[in-house]
Order: sequence, then structure tokens, then C-alpha cells
Amino acid sequence: MIEFAIALPVLVLFIYGIFRLGLLFQANAGMQHALGEGARYATIYPTPTDTQIQTRINSKLFGSGYGTFTVSPPDSSVPGYKTLTVSYTTPMDFLLVPGPTVTLTRSKKVYVAI
Repeated sequence: MIEFAIALPVLVLFIYGIFRLGLLFQANAGMQHALGEGARYATIYPTPTDTQIQTRINSKLFGSGYGTFTVSPPDSSVPGYKTLTVSYTTPMDFLLVPGPTVTLTRSKKVYVAI
């Protein structure tokens, strides 16, 4: 019983940590999927507006409701290309212990017809 009382809290923290890490991986997969869909949508002809591209990316995001997704407006500073960017921010708390805030950012450069 004493060994169980010592090992159980550690085991619970490990399982919870694995769960939280899995949520980060899920959000990363959701961002990659949404960026791919946004890139496909940005390359169609006639070229959609930046607002339409952002709406498409937002509609394809998936992940848990623990964090916040932010879709930046496409960067068109280089002629013929657009850079699509999505960020995911979530606090990494471990049960009763607050942790740091983690931000994942993914971007994709897309060729668009001029």
C-alpha cells in the first residue's frame, strides 16, 4: 500500500502529461491540414481574396477546445507568392500546477498566378 501511495500520483501526472502532449500533436495536425487546404484554395483560378483564404483555413482547423487558433492574413509582400500562417496557443497546466504557455506556429508559402 505504501508503494502504491507513492507511485500513484507520479503515474497520474505522467498519464495527464501524455494526454496534454497528445492535444498539442492534434492541434499541430489540424494546423497542417488547414494550411494545406488553404494553399490548395489559394492556387485556384481566379485567385480568391485574402479574406476568402482565411475563411477557408478557419473552416478546416481541427483540434481540442483547450487552446486558441489564430489565422493571420496572408502575406503578399513577395509578388507571385502568399505566405499562410496559423498559430495555436494553450496554457500547459499539469492538474493543479500552472505551467508555461505554449505557442505553435506553422506557415506555408504558396505560389499564386499573377
